[in-house]
Amino acid sequence: MEALIQYFENIPPAFRATLLIGGLVFFWILEGTLPLFNFQYKKVRHAGLNLFFTLTTVIIGFGMAGILLWASDFASSNEIGLLYIVEMPLWARVVLGILLLDLIGAYFIHWTEHRVKWMWKFHLVHHSDTTVDVTTGLRHHPGETVFRILFTIMAVLIVGAPMGIIMLYQSLSVLFAHITHANINMPKSLDRILSYVFVTPLMHKVHHHYTQPLTDTNYGNIFSIWDRVFGTFASVADIREIKFGIDTHMDPKENDALGNLLAVPFQKYRVPKEAKFGGKDN
Repeated sequence: MEALIQYFENIPPAFRATLLIGGLVFFWILEGTLPLFNFQYKKVRHAGLNLFFTLTTVIIGFGMAGILLWASDFASSNEIGLLYIVEMPLWARVVLGILLLDLIGAYFIHWTEHRVKWMWKFHLVHHSDTTVDVTTGLRHHPGETVFRILFTIMAVLIVGAPMGIIMLYQSLSVLFAHITHANINMPKSLDRILSYVFVTPLMHKVHHHYTQPLTDTNYGNIFSIWDRVFGTFASVADIREIKFGIDTHMDPKENDALGNLLAVPFQKYRVPKEAKFGGKDN
């Protein structure tokens, strides 16, 4: 375990690039052989639009990396944070650190985005994709990327996470973004079993349904336990009844045009329409 954390403390840029790009390519190919939905869309154009937002996420992430590093060094060197309340073995500190970073830096900010109107207007760019596939995973408005990173920094200070744990968590986060958004047909029984602990492809697809109440469920990033603990977990009888997008922005001129997507957070807030779903919400 110590060797693993030391590796992630000094993680090579090539590894991070391989995880991001290699994961996209792998699941892109898998989607072609085991699709869950048979989308009729221009896949390359769709990918190009979403990869623009992926690029902005990467650029902003690098730009704010220094603040994240400072927060980690400050908290860990002064032993400030939840990880230092009691003594524990390294493996327990790693597991607890990843769990808490996922709760504060991912679940909590995601839940907040769905409840604060000005934050929602940034986040709905992600939800506006009507053909969810692996490229959707990093389709985030640059503004949303900024406050998601700020919440991650807050989580680091609260948890007291060292860089090794942070980089391990972020690597897992990228991997799960690929897996949970990929348009792949995973066996329902396997998906259900794994969903008791982890966020799975079918579980996350429910979150991308275009109307409430399903839009406001399944906020998890890596671990599904937070949705179960806080009562935000939902499943449906037939995943193929799910319709992707967001009801206030179903016009392709709005959800498939780069200029408008960048402008959405600065447009007037639109009240969600009446919930429309024929499946069973458990």
